[in-house]
Amino acid sequence: MAAPSGRRDGGGVASLWATLLLVAVALRPAEAVSEPTTVAFDVRPGGVVHTFSQNVGPGDKYTCVFTYASQGGTNEKWQMSLGTSEDHQHFTCTIWRPQGKSYLYFTQFKAEVRGAEIEYGMAYSKAAFERESDVPLKNEEFEVTKTAVSHRPGAFKAELSKLVIVAKASRSEL
Repeated sequence: MAAPSGRRDGGGVASLWATLLLVAVALRPAEAVSEPTTVAFDVRPGGVVHTFSQNVGPGDKYTCVFTYASQGGTNEKWQMSLGTSEDHQHFTCTIWRPQGKSYLYFTQFKAEVRGAEIEYGMAYSKAAFERESDVPLKNEEFEVTKTAVSHRPGAFKAELSKLVIVAKASRSEL
């Protein structure tokens, strides 16, 4: 079952599909695919645009890029996790604050994929932590294109704690 292209569905079929893909990546035989990679990085306030990126897949054929600007407080520890499906035709990129809700005020954000097209993308104002659940942004606060999940200027309420992308290899990569 494939998720509708470019659709956001906080609790429906697309979310189930993304969860199943993540589980499949996590449970696959180690020799069949690249190990999921999780890298910690600092989200730094100050209003300056920052970028963090990682590659995954055979020959690092997929890239996930997180670009943002934020204000208030001090640095926060965030993580970017990447994994590929057994056939290397899908990859996931999750960017989040492991402690749950960020206290930073984001003025902009964009999570972009290279080498693939997004089949599912979602942004959250609060990441699951302990007994609390993810809280998705309202649909009008962000947009999903073939290659990015980003804020909508004028509609985004400055709260961001998690981004999830499931993408499929671009036709040129197949």
